[in-house]
Amino acid sequence: METILFVLLPVLVIVLYFVLRKKDAKPKLPLTTEERDLLLKHVHFYQMLNAADRLKFEHKLAEFLIGIRIEGVGVTVDALDRMLIASSAVIPIFGFENWHYKNLSSILLYPDTFNKDFQFEGDERKILGMVGDGYMNGQMILSRSALLLGFSNVTDKENTAIHEFVHLLDKSDGATDGIPDHLMKHEYTKPWLKMIHQEMRQIEQGKSDINPYALTNEAEFFAVVSEYFFEKPDQLNAKHPELYSILSETFLQDPARK
Repeated sequence: METILFVLLPVLVIVLYFVLRKKDAKPKLPLTTEERDLLLKHVHFYQMLNAADRLKFEHKLAEFLIGIRIEGVGVTVDALDRMLIASSAVIPIFGFENWHYKNLSSILLYPDTFNKDFQFEGDERKILGMVGDGYMNGQMILSRSALLLGFSNVTDKENTAIHEFVHLLDKSDGATDGIPDHLMKHEYTKPWLKMIHQEMRQIEQGKSDINPYALTNEAEFFAVVSEYFFEKPDQLNAKHPELYSILSETFLQDPARK
């Protein structure tokens, strides 16, 4: 018996050492100091979070970057590009416990606007970003200039990258139609559609401050007002309280109260 105890005692001491050491060890943050500094400098949404929510944001951001490939086309992707792209993905889904962009595998970053043939040189370059379909399914293309602009001006209501990730959320139920069935409670669907068409009429009559691009269709309306919701929540809440309320319920966030 004494022999067994003599053999087991050192083992127990070693096990106890590592258990106690693990409890005392500080959790390793998923981002580097440089990356967190970039978020603090460039991402207003992150700046407004408390310490606990910043850590939550960082974990979601790191998880996104592990699962999604970001490639530059005619441009070298740097740390700021990665932080802004990942932030654009995390901001709309920050209120959800477990959300993965299952309909996205890679992101192509172009230097500037591009045309319908995915060329960023020549004429007809008006596209700032797009979610791929058909043979491009699972891919997103973003203009770097539009990406940077979206985070450089906190006084406007526009952010191209967030716009495209909202399209992905909309598309997650199989249809990019402006009705995010996976996010929106069923009882909100009819009031949401009614609200869309009422607001579209206001835009047509010049009585709304919502970007006229929202008139394109219901899907673009959802993406455009979502940009507004995250970029200028206080203003949206003041000018369009019902619209703000339903978006708050959909995204499980209340940014105007931060």
